[in-house]
Amino acid sequence: MDIYSHIHFLHIRNFTYFSFFSELYHSDHVATTTVETLAISSVFLVSVAANVGAAALETSERKLLVNKTILTLNLFVADLLFVSMIPLIVAVRWTVSWTLGCAACHIVVYVICVSGCVTITTLASISVERIRAILQLQTMATLNHRTVTATLLFIWAFSAVTPIPLSLYFTVMEVDYPEQEHVRICTLKWPDGTGPIVWSTAFATLCFLLPGLIIMVSYSKILQIAKSYTRRVRIRDSQPTAGDSVKYYVSRQDMKLFRTLLVLVLSFFIMWSPIFIITLLILARNFLSHLYVSSTMFFWVVTFTLTNSALNPILYSVCLFRNRWGKLCSSSAVVPLRKRPSGSGQRHS
Repeated sequence: MDIYSHIHFLHIRNFTYFSFFSELYHSDHVATTTVETLAISSVFLVSVAANVGAAALETSERKLLVNKTILTLNLFVADLLFVSMIPLIVAVRWTVSWTLGCAACHIVVYVICVSGCVTITTLASISVERIRAILQLQTMATLNHRTVTATLLFIWAFSAVTPIPLSLYFTVMEVDYPEQEHVRICTLKWPDGTGPIVWSTAFATLCFLLPGLIIMVSYSKILQIAKSYTRRVRIRDSQPTAGDSVKYYVSRQDMKLFRTLLVLVLSFFIMWSPIFIITLLILARNFLSHLYVSSTMFFWVVTFTLTNSALNPILYSVCLFRNRWGKLCSSSAVVPLRKRPSGSGQRHS
């Protein structure tokens, strides 16, 4: 076995194996790992609180329990699933050597891929569901158990199948390191060098670019319908004798929802792009030996991506529920005015 100067990569039989979550060298292991633990633990706590709070707001009114609500709750579940891997990551940062077993090695990367795929696919499903409702002239939101069940089954089945190849080839290897004998690392051991690059490209296209394209097309369609509706209404108002040619109606709530989806998608791609880039750099290490990627770099990129699980519910709540608290506070002032007798001649000086 030949260990290169880049200690995060282990060169064995013409292949390099990256240590991923195991940091094989730290100048000050305790201080560095403490900072890492505080940062990623903060992400975990904020994410759990934000997703639970957003779910409570989404279901606070019984009438909101419709197709969109169920799919939105699925989005929060995916975020919570994503951050559930944080305790395992923290444990490995402290132990250095992978002591969690081979099963955990498969599960960590698998869950990360599944949760990311579920998130973006759910956003695409919400946009398609709202477009379908508008085109079918549904003036009121409904709950279709069969449609929602089929959609959820597709989302989770599709997201569960696509990461399987990557998960299968993640395994625990025991390596000899000069300062730490017999260190175990969870690494990707693909049969050939081109396989993981081909898979990563296909996975990114199917699970991220395609759903993102669906959302962009849906948003463009909703804008087109809204502009057409506004134009037809103006023509009808200016020419009362003209027939009612308004076909579709886009509510303000739908427009607000699609803007929110667009914000979430942009946030998703901004915060998930680094992990795709660094993964491709790690995989390209077999062909470009001068590339340097450390486990610490990989950790902070993963932490940045995990932050998206906390940002999603916050953005969703700010975009859709920022007026909810104002309405609740003003309701106490509105109701007494309605009870005031109309014939009262009392005036306040």
